[in-house]
Amino acid sequence: MVVAATILICVLLAAALVVLRGLALARSRGSVPCRLRVRDQGWRSGVARYADGELHWIPLIGVRLRPRHAIARRGLVVSSRRELDGGLYAIDCGGTTRDISLAMSADALTGFLSWLEAAPPSAYLDVA
Repeated sequence: MVVAATILICVLLAAALVVLRGLALARSRGSVPCRLRVRDQGWRSGVARYADGELHWIPLIGVRLRPRHAIARRGLVVSSRRELDGGLYAIDCGGTTRDISLAMSADALTGFLSWLEAAPPSAYLDVA
């Protein structure tokens, strides 16, 4: 009985930490909810932040607070855009980065495209 209670407390504590981590990431300044798909894998939920000419993507569920993917603006090519269910828009990206897709709200997509267009004149950009 004591072992079961200890296990239950540990599971609840771990769940609370995951929720707190997700809230902290989602509420941090300059971050937007964003889903990411690498090649033909499934969509993963996370948070995107703009930093130093890169888009940093951090998964909502995980231990590390460091970005799992850093997508450089220089050489980034947006090959297509499409609407997904639930009011999200997906964009397929390639170029110097490996093939990835990002899904975000219409407002976040507008911000992403503005960020791409605000690149220095020497940067190579291709937006579909």
